[in-house]
Amino acid sequence: MQTYIYMVRHGDSPKTEGNEWTRGLTDRGKADAKRITELLAEEGIEVFVSSPYQRAILTIEESARSAGQEVQLFEGLKERVFLNEDSRMPDKELYPLLEQSFADPTFALAGGESNAECQNRAIAVLKQLLTSYRGRKIALGTHGAVMALMMGHYDSHYDLDFLWNASKPDVYRMAFNGQELVGVKRLWHSTKEEVSTHVPAEDEGNGQQRH
Repeated sequence: MQTYIYMVRHGDSPKTEGNEWTRGLTDRGKADAKRITELLAEEGIEVFVSSPYQRAILTIEESARSAGQEVQLFEGLKERVFLNEDSRMPDKELYPLLEQSFADPTFALAGGESNAECQNRAIAVLKQLLTSYRGRKIALGTHGAVMALMMGHYDSHYDLDFLWNASKPDVYRMAFNGQELVGVKRLWHSTKEEVSTHVPAEDEGNGQQRH
């Protein structure tokens, strides 16, 4: 009996409004959230969990409502804390930090957390979900860096290059036998307005990787 985790990276979010907890979705992000709702409805999701950040919640909220479910929030699933949670770090500072962090998982700025620390607290939640909802389908509202770290825990091919090439939003279906990852499939299909994405993936059920 397999358990499925649907990693749902949030849609496009305004970079200048609110803090990391309160930033919502742009008009494009809201439109993409409707596509997410349609996609997840076809999958028959039974459980909905999310980072406590608004942009992640809003991306799967309608899917949960349509399924008659509520979104369960887990602080351990929030995006990696790069410096603090009050404001977004500018891209010109964030990108070099990500490169250094993936080269050295223990590196962290003062007041922030390392890749290793972020990965550990997110994986603790993921393992809990796999135990509590074994054999079910779980949608997980998430963010780019923490998503790459969770997936990278099981397969090192999900690394910084994977993160650079992931889109907003993005959806990956992870199949588990117990706590063992046995397959990953990308379900999101980019529109012409999005950057095309090429990621490593496994064929579900046979463990064969495509590179």
